[in-house]
Amino acid sequence: MDDVPNDAKSKEVVRLWRAWRTVHEMVADREYELAEEEVNISLDRFRDEYCNPDGSVKYVPRPRLRPRLRRGLALLSHPRGHPLSGLFAAAKRPSYIQKLTARAPSSRAKLQFSARPSDAMLKKNTPPATESNPDPAPDCGPVWVEFLTDKQFGVGQIRQFAKYTISNNYKTGIMVTHVPLSPAARKSLASVENLAKIECFLEGDLLVNITHHELVPRHVLLSRDEKTALLKRYRLKETQLPRILQKDPVARYLGLKRGQVVKIIRVSETAGRYASYRLCV
Repeated sequence: MDDVPNDAKSKEVVRLWRAWRTVHEMVADREYELAEEEVNISLDRFRDEYCNPDGSVKYVPRPRLRPRLRRGLALLSHPRGHPLSGLFAAAKRPSYIQKLTARAPSSRAKLQFSARPSDAMLKKNTPPATESNPDPAPDCGPVWVEFLTDKQFGVGQIRQFAKYTISNNYKTGIMVTHVPLSPAARKSLASVENLAKIECFLEGDLLVNITHHELVPRHVLLSRDEKTALLKRYRLKETQLPRILQKDPVARYLGLKRGQVVKIIRVSETAGRYASYRLCV
């Protein structure tokens, strides 16, 4: 980036700062644990911590992949052509895993972080106990967020990111890219959703936090118990609730999964404050 004019570098830094801030707000709104200073970072502090004196983003390589796969994942095998074919290396070939660090890290490589779920998030995402499963595990875990600068995003980049996410025991991986995914890459996201949830956001879509707009009502994810109580209170079946698509911008922001119910709180000049509920499909 040495040949890039300073004004262009400055614009890029401001753009990255806005996207960086929105991503942190999104992760915090999903109830992951983040410090207040991480979420509300100022532009000056962002420049000090993540930029070189010439205005370019600091170069820091991606952390090396720890060769500790979940038990069983390394033993998966699929026929050639299967979406998961080649996703995991055999346990006896740890050198293959290290190839993930061979690609040149991007200038945005320092713009990466992870976060753990809070107690409130764990409670909200834990299934109710049953006789067969008296101590159910929560359906959530750590999240990994990374800014990527590949000029094209195909199936190979998705697999590479999925390998890193799953092999390091992250439950969710969020990619922030400056180019859209190819149709094949977007389709391949579904092939790993039973192992980890991989999400992709365009950098340009994160310049503004849509949930801060005055016309966007507040959305609150209900826990499983709250969902059950809601259906029982109104004597409804799940399918009778109004719906919100999983690809809805706010649903994507909150990371909603199919079957979850969100409470939408609106303020009206005539009706005052009222709530409605929608099922994610």
